[in-house]
Amino acid sequence: MSDGRRIKGERRKRELVEATLRVVARDGVAGVSHRTVSKEAGQPATSAAYYFSSIRDLLTAALTRCMDEDAERMHRLAAAADGGADSLRGLAVLMAEVVRGPSSLLAEYELYLLAAKDATLRLPTERWMAAVADFATRFTDDPVRVQAFVGLVDGVMLQALLTDHPPTAAEFEAILRTVLPQDG
Repeated sequence: MSDGRRIKGERRKRELVEATLRVVARDGVAGVSHRTVSKEAGQPATSAAYYFSSIRDLLTAALTRCMDEDAERMHRLAAAADGGADSLRGLAVLMAEVVRGPSSLLAEYELYLLAAKDATLRLPTERWMAAVADFATRFTDDPVRVQAFVGLVDGVMLQALLTDHPPTAAEFEAILRTVLPQDG
């Protein structure tokens, strides 16, 4: 395959994954079909089936993409974290930004919960949780605190989807401070 065709194919696959996330956010996992995703992506009706042989493959690609992007963002925050208040504040600001545009977060958690039912989908979610743990280890070496922090981040983000008034950055920061001690 020529580079041009390969690049075009990769772009189309990316567009289909993005369209899958929009469909999941709007209609839930049950609303995903090859046809609806192709239409959402503005591609021919057979495109999704051409690039993804099953709905499960399409959902796996969408889950992997969002979990890997989130994990990468968290690893960047962790790399810059020094255990101080500013590091925790940076995460709180990010969390507040994410919950202000909840449709993508809703799609992520719907896919995330799909992994709870299907162990073969758990690798991307494990990478996300490991990235959150990586951030926490910049503040503490206590494995219980690290585990509590990982659960706390997912829990407060999920709860933010259930309210018309999600926490502000300052409120997220106050919540996060209950688990992680700061140097300054």
